Amino acid sequence: MQNARRVAFVVLRAVAADDAYANLLLPSEIERAGLDGADAGLATELTYGTLRRLGTYDAIIRMAAKRATDEIDPAVLDAIRLGAHQLLATRVAPHAAVNEQVELAREAGGRGPAGFANAVLRRVGERTFEVWLEVATEAARSDDERLAIRFSHPVWVIRAFRRALAAEGRADELEALLEADNTAPRVTMAALPGLAEPVEPRTAYAPTGFGLMGGDPEPLVRDSGGRIRVQDEGSQLVALALSRLGGATADGERWLDMCAGPGGKTALLAAEAERAGAVLDANEVSPHRAGLVRRALEAVPGEVSVAERDGRELAAERPGAYDRILVDAPCTGLGALRRRPEARWRKTTSDVPELAGLQEQLLRAAVVALKPGGVIAYVTCSPHLAETAAVVSRIRDELGDELEELDARAAVRAVSVGEIDLAAPADGSGRAQLWPHRHGTDAMFLALLRKRG
Repeated sequence: MQNARRVAFVVLRAVAADDAYANLLLPSEIERAGLDGADAGLATELTYGTLRRLGTYDAIIRMAAKRATDEIDPAVLDAIRLGAHQLLATRVAPHAAVNEQVELAREAGGRGPAGFANAVLRRVGERTFEVWLEVATEAARSDDERLAIRFSHPVWVIRAFRRALAAEGRADELEALLEADNTAPRVTMAALPGLAEPVEPRTAYAPTGFGLMGGDPEPLVRDSGGRIRVQDEGSQLVALALSRLGGATADGERWLDMCAGPGGKTALLAAEAERAGAVLDANEVSPHRAGLVRRALEAVPGEVSVAERDGRELAAERPGAYDRILVDAPCTGLGALRRRPEARWRKTTSDVPELAGLQEQLLRAAVVALKPGGVIAYVTCSPHLAETAAVVSRIRDELGDELEELDARAAVRAVSVGEIDLAAPADGSGRAQLWPHRHGTDAMFLALLRKRG
């Protein structure tokens, strides 16, 4: 069990100090430490539980330590955070939670920081989580700050979520969304069409999806040769909404996945293209992520070209070349906070304008590469209106009659195996927004644009 705590601490330090991604680093650290079974599960719960509730724990630590968290040595602070999570949200024995985290603080900073960590954690352990939460929220300066402490989200994210929900007339669902972000998601698998079949339990909406009844999904992925893979149900739905739009595909269509890394949607599109007699090209600007795309495509028998280019430049060089284009644009990732909880602390509101500018440029370039009559699926794993509706509206205003917006909600419903509740935006558009609290998926956004002519 001590090794599980040490693994969690190593990952927390790498996330804080090196901008590491917990979902990428944690499996390798678990393997390096030789953890399996309950110990691997504990390391996972400690890591993700601490990251999800970081904002709440920091508010509690500030009160227990009687100082700001930025005045505490970062490594010692991570040890205290990990201890606070064990004391307040797990069944770990209090003496173990304190003693072993104090030892980590001693290794990180010496006897003085260890004594400080010991004192803070003992104060934290004097109250239950509910009592601490009441005390911490009473000290908040605004309603949004109270929500930020209670649900462990930055205030700017809370406000962005509220505006996005209000655009559907559902602002009253804000707390349900915030709570869903703090709940570990179930593992969802995708069976590549024509290459594998989904098994029970089936997912509620995606015809390619099924759930995993506990355990590590990696053996299943490995044994299938990649024909079965881990993929959020929302990601499956938006890819299928494009590939199956309009029913039968004309033989010889050419498709493009413009921002393909890490390759989950690419593999799904490749399997769909193979069945439909279409040709798929993929592009990914990052060489590392392009490598992940090629690996994801190994399970699909057809040939898929993977370019390592800036998508804007590639599209400009191929005017009118494609019948269907997926623009899965780089974004804040606020729609995947259940699976990547550190993203809420890593991004700031100042990141949004630059990302929105890039998203517009990519979408504009995709229009150039699209054949008359062809369709673009503009997708983000973020519900932030500046990354979703605003980007699409600006491109439509700019290009005027060149683009026709299709009903993305109808396209998602057409591929869904179950009835899916997709709210109509107040602007009257056909755009589709999925939500963790409503659909059990990442908060994927989809707009479909057809080029006239």
